[in-house]
Formats: sequence, structure tokens, C-alpha cells
Amino acid sequence: MKMYMRTISEACAMAVMSLCLVLPGHAQDSSQPTAVTQPPAQNPAPTLAPAPAPDEELAFFRGTDISGFVDVYYNFNSIRPAGDTQLRNFDNKSNQFGLNLVQLAFEKKPDAQQRTGFRLDLNAGPATDLIHASEPGGAETYKYIQQAYVSYLAPVGKGLQVDFGIFVTPHGAEVIYSRDNWNYSRSLLFALAIPYYHAGLRTSYSINDKVSFSLFLVNGWNNVAENNSGKTGGVQMTVKPTGKLSLTQSWMGGPEQAGNNHDRRHLLDTLVTYNLHPKLSLMANYDYGMDRIAGQHVHWQGIAVYARLSPSPRIILTPRYEYLADQNGFMTGTSQKVQEFTLTGEHSFSRWLTGKAEYRRDQAGVPYFLAGDNTLRKSQSTIGFGMIFAFDTKWK
Repeated sequence: MKMYMRTISEACAMAVMSLCLVLPGHAQDSSQPTAVTQPPAQNPAPTLAPAPAPDEELAFFRGTDISGFVDVYYNFNSIRPAGDTQLRNFDNKSNQFGLNLVQLAFEKKPDAQQRTGFRLDLNAGPATDLIHASEPGGAETYKYIQQAYVSYLAPVGKGLQVDFGIFVTPHGAEVIYSRDNWNYSRSLLFALAIPYYHAGLRTSYSINDKVSFSLFLVNGWNNVAENNSGKTGGVQMTVKPTGKLSLTQSWMGGPEQAGNNHDRRHLLDTLVTYNLHPKLSLMANYDYGMDRIAGQHVHWQGIAVYARLSPSPRIILTPRYEYLADQNGFMTGTSQKVQEFTLTGEHSFSRWLTGKAEYRRDQAGVPYFLAGDNTLRKSQSTIGFGMIFAFDTKWK
């Protein structure tokens, strides 16, 4: 019996030993031959791609420029109006200190190394209320977003840039941002004759250093949300025959009235800039517009001329004269011809802080300006100043 049990024990031991030898990955007796102890072949484990380095994830934003400004002002109006100063954009508060605009902008320009880019301008202040007052999508909906578009630089010739989104108008001699204008107050042409912004598609291409083109297809004048089913198209050409002279011609046309695709508004905008001397530059802007309202043709036209004199690096003097003919009262609400003269003195306290003092006189063709005593006057004079604090990460 003992011999029988010993035989069974030996057999069990041999079986366990054999099982251990064939189980993969199990510890093996070193006394066994190597060939017997090799585990069967296994499929290699899948190789995971290395996680991108943080620098690679942020590479797209390395070229992003961050800029912004704060713009405040004070104006005194000679006729002491009970309300806002008429025919003025943004700096229209009378006899009080006012905030014009606060902006924070992010921009990455596309280039041959990184062909995608974007721009986002976040604005706040009373100026945004006026800019978006006629927005079909609601004045409050887009008032804090002045520009928001994505860009792509297509590898065509010297580079064809395509922008899609919301962008400021390409027309006129002046822009929404005070720091980029020759004068502080906006011209009549800027306030009345041209749009502020568009939503849609824009393409830009430079044939060479002297000639460039832009094409755009947008919803219309000052509307992110469409107010009809039509679209407004436009073209712009800039020619720089010499280093001193620049000529820009623009046209846009399309239906602008709510629910009306038949009556079309057209705008021709001409801008000429000539750097006569390192300390003296000249500029002229002409606008002609037309539309059909209730079956009747309306049109307007005007011209503004500027001179920019720099007697010293920190001091600039800019006189401006303009004339606007509004025969049908489409822009001012009254059939008239309006003129204005402005003299702006600018002083740069530093790269970040600029002050602009200004005298302006507006002359209407009929009694138009409502004075504080409830009488209508044909003219008004204002004296004011603006202070602009600005920064830009591109500054060294």
C-alpha cells in the first residue's frame, strides 16, 4: 500500500512539473533544458503614439498678438444741447466726461509656415451701442464682438488670404478705433456715408508690392444676421505707383432693406494718400452712394480732405475739411448740404498714452442743431480732448 501511494505521489509530482514547464511566463527549473523552457511566441503589444509635447500643442498660438486700448474723452458744445451732440459718432456726449470704447484684441496672421489664423476683437463701451444699433439680429447680441473671423493663406502665387466671419468695413479713410485715426472725432463720411462692419467672406491677394485686390461677399451693411435673402458683393483695388502715393478704389452693392431683394444700394469709395514730406502727409476721401426707398431714388455724396503735419516726433497737427450733400435727407433726415472743419492736435506722452485736443465746427444747410433752449441752429462748435491708453505685444 505504501509503495502504491508513493507511486501515485511521484506521478502527481511529475504531472505538476510538466504543467509548470509549459505554462507561459511561469518560473522554470534551471535544471531543465533551455529548449524545453522557452515560452510559446506571443503577439507584440501595440505601440502607443507618444503624447505631443506641450510646445507642439501651443505652437499655433505662438504668433498670436494681443493688443487693446481704453479711450475716454470730454467735449464742450457751444449750443449746450439738452441731449447728444448731433452728427457725431462715439464722442457725442456734451459737456461731460465720457467713455468711448474699451478693446481687447487677439490676432494671429497666417503665413507660409502656419497657413491658418484668426482675429477676435472684444469691445465694450457706448460706441458699441451706436455701431450695432441697426443690427437685425439684435443690438445686444453682437455688441461686444467687433471682429471675429478665421483666416487661411492659400498657396496661390504670393498667397491668397481668405477670411470668414465678422470684419470691419474696408471703406473710408477712418476706422472705429480712435488710436488709428488722424483726428479724434469721426468725419461725416464715416458717420453717415459708409457701413461699420460686415459678416461673410473676404479674399485678399497682392499681385506685387504695387497692386493688390480684395473681393468680398457679405450679408450687407451692419448686419451679422441677414434681413433679406440677397447678398452684397464688393471689390477693392489698391495701387501704389510710388512709395509716396497710394490709391484705393472700392465698390459694393446689394439689397439692404428688410425683406426686399429688388432695391439695391451701391457705394463707391475712393481714397488717395500722398506722403509729400517726412513731416507732411495729405489724404482725400470721396464717397458716392445710392439706393431706392419706397420706389424713389435717393443718393448722397461727400468729400473729406486731410493734412497731417508732424513738427516734432511727439506732436502732430491735423486739419480736416469735409462736405456732404444729402439732397434726399437719407443720411441726416433733412434735405441739406453739411460742412465741417476740424483741427486736431495730438501729443504722444509715451508709446502707451496719447492725447488729442480738438476744435470742430459743423455748419448745416438749414436750421438743424437743437440747442439747449429748444431752438434750431445752423451751426455748432465743440472743443474737446481724448485720452487713449493702448498696448500691443508686438511692441518691443
